[in-house]
Amino acid sequence: RASCGAVSCVPSLHGADLFGVSGCFLRRKMAEYLQVLKRGMQQIRAHGGIFGSFWQLLRVNDLKTGALVGVDKYGNKYFEDKRNFFGRHRWVDYTQEMNGKNTYWDVDGSMVPPEWHRWLHCMCDEPPTIHPPVAREFIWENHKFNQSATPGQYVPYSTTRKKIEEWVPPQVSRK
Repeated sequence: RASCGAVSCVPSLHGADLFGVSGCFLRRKMAEYLQVLKRGMQQIRAHGGIFGSFWQLLRVNDLKTGALVGVDKYGNKYFEDKRNFFGRHRWVDYTQEMNGKNTYWDVDGSMVPPEWHRWLHCMCDEPPTIHPPVAREFIWENHKFNQSATPGQYVPYSTTRKKIEEWVPPQVSRK
């Protein structure tokens, strides 16, 4: 008997199995596929079954499961999973309503408060639940949405004279 890791393998009668691939290799591959299938089923279960997973994919285009790190004052939930590669190991599950506005389909990166933004982008290792931010006067109490492309957007105005004047066509007087 040959041994390959934790799986005990029995050599075949002819020295090689189907297509020249050993039984140990096939068992290891099947174990890997079963682990992937198991993790996929856990993710589907964690999002409320097939329909919940479908709506999650439509809403944020991603299915992830991980450890809940914290919840901010608006209801956004923050997760972390070290098995994902760096940059994709921290994420936010946005709330469905924020400051009286329905945000189920309109998720925006500006919905994340500054203290959680630092943690999401790996500027600090500890989340705000463990290491709360220092109170500063430039951080507002109520988080504001990104107002771009809305009537409330910021539009700067010029404080200098125009260098080029627009052309006005001459008026023809009629008699």
